[in-house]
Amino acid sequence: MKFLVLLVPVLTGCLSHTRKLQQPKLAGAVMNAGAIELVEAINKRYDEINSLTATVDFAASVGGAHSGKQTDYTSFHGFILMRKPKMLRVIGEVPVIRTIAFNLASNGETFRLLIPHYSKAIEGSSSATTRAANPIENLRPATFLDSIVIQRITPDRIVSLINSSSMTVEPRTKQLIETPQYDLTISKPGNRSSPDSLPQVDKPQRVIHFSRINLMPTEQDIYNADGDVETQVIYGPYQDFNGTKYPATITINRLLDEYRITLTVEKLVLNPTNPPLTDKSFQLEIPKGYKVKKMP
Repeated sequence: MKFLVLLVPVLTGCLSHTRKLQQPKLAGAVMNAGAIELVEAINKRYDEINSLTATVDFAASVGGAHSGKQTDYTSFHGFILMRKPKMLRVIGEVPVIRTIAFNLASNGETFRLLIPHYSKAIEGSSSATTRAANPIENLRPATFLDSIVIQRITPDRIVSLINSSSMTVEPRTKQLIETPQYDLTISKPGNRSSPDSLPQVDKPQRVIHFSRINLMPTEQDIYNADGDVETQVIYGPYQDFNGTKYPATITINRLLDEYRITLTVEKLVLNPTNPPLTDKSFQLEIPKGYKVKKMP
């Protein structure tokens, strides 16, 4: 065996080639935090936001590798209103002429969606109870709520923290940039295995990724009951909106359904008081003559 170890360099010396690779540059000074500190930071941000109004641009695309094609749609203007615990209003406008393309209102349990151009209305549960054949029908208000404000982490959950990093290329200089990050996994305790000699199996619910340059969330992966990443939310660079840092872009990837929606935030008002958001802000009447579709 010792003979073989000595022989390897001789045999491979003329059969190998070494090339130089670009060494990554750190994105900035690295900050440290523990799992509990990151949980407290998430909960603090969640508690500080009771409601919001946002002026946004929507961009959407449908398709991917599994379908073999991708369709990109023209971006359009719109508005988002949110009030805790689960009230949501999303309005989209037709490009150029700025008439209403769709109007959605949810009280947290059910939603209504109006599509004026087709005199059509859709009603259903705010969270999809069964998987629809039409992928877009699986996007419910609950997905928007989980994306625009990261939900608080409750004491009955189990958290774990690991270190990782992401690599990007700076467009102008082509320099490879390394951003160290934390990956915080939030799990729901599972049932005790039988027999007792086997370990307890927890169910991961989501993973929140933090940049260690500023300890702000950069991504959130939300899992379904089968352990698949159902929704991947990517948070773009943070911008100061009246003293509060909030993502300038939010990309919602529905990986199983193969479609993406990117929100570019133009204006944001947190906890508006003039005027405040009332129950009426989240109520939507179906006009006479509209065809109504019911969804589970």
